[in-house]
Amino acid sequence: MDTKQKLGPLMMLCASVCFAGGGAALKFIPWNALAINGARNFIAMGIFGLYMLITKHKLKVNTTVLAGAACSFGVTTLFVIANKLTTAGNAIILQFTCPVWIIILMFLFFHQKPDKFQIATIFVVFAGILCFFFDSISGGGFLGNVIAILSGAFYAGVFMLNQFERGDAISSLFLGQLISGLLLSPLVLRENDFSQPVILAVLFLGVVQVGLAYLLFSYGTKYTHPVTASLINGVEPILNPIIVAVMFGEVLSKMSLIGAFIVIGTVLIYNIFHKES
Repeated sequence: MDTKQKLGPLMMLCASVCFAGGGAALKFIPWNALAINGARNFIAMGIFGLYMLITKHKLKVNTTVLAGAACSFGVTTLFVIANKLTTAGNAIILQFTCPVWIIILMFLFFHQKPDKFQIATIFVVFAGILCFFFDSISGGGFLGNVIAILSGAFYAGVFMLNQFERGDAISSLFLGQLISGLLLSPLVLRENDFSQPVILAVLFLGVVQVGLAYLLFSYGTKYTHPVTASLINGVEPILNPIIVAVMFGEVLSKMSLIGAFIVIGTVLIYNIFHKES
């Protein structure tokens, strides 16, 4: 095993920890969700641009890279909106349905039929998802839960594009940040609260939770087996709600906790025991 293969899992772990701080940071910012996403991606774009300049990583533009940019834009935008409309725990755990969406997308776009284990995984995960909606129907958060699930579908696209020959994760992520930054960051001008905690939270999201995290993610998935990468990524949906609960006292409901156990447990079991044909 060479050095890069040894560092791959460590990069994925560091990326997951960086991602996990997003839920708490978002709670500090009273801005519109789209303004937050524009600002954090504008900052992250600078991080990626500097990295590409230093490493002389050439920007690639093709249909695969642009599709990756669309997925990057979709997952970051929808996740921030979901965090504003439902609990941070619900948002991140429902986004963790990503592997199920990979199975579905592989069937729709590449005609790879899911096996019995994959079909069972899909049904069990969606049974877990239903638990999140029992409370949201009466207590609010229904739309946020739906948007969080959609962010998982876009997240699946980001994972899938790393497998394409013409794909380039760095270019896709940079372009996704560029699009988000240019389109959405002007909305910041409509906001009124620019206090120190708010600005620090925005800087954390841009530099750490998007910029650094996705740099680590892009290389972590490149040098780590997909199963291992998915397992390590399971740190995020566990750590994120814990951080938010400690800092803000926001906890999952009983039904959501049951759903979280089902979703996270099923995804981890799938990653551990399923063998690709």
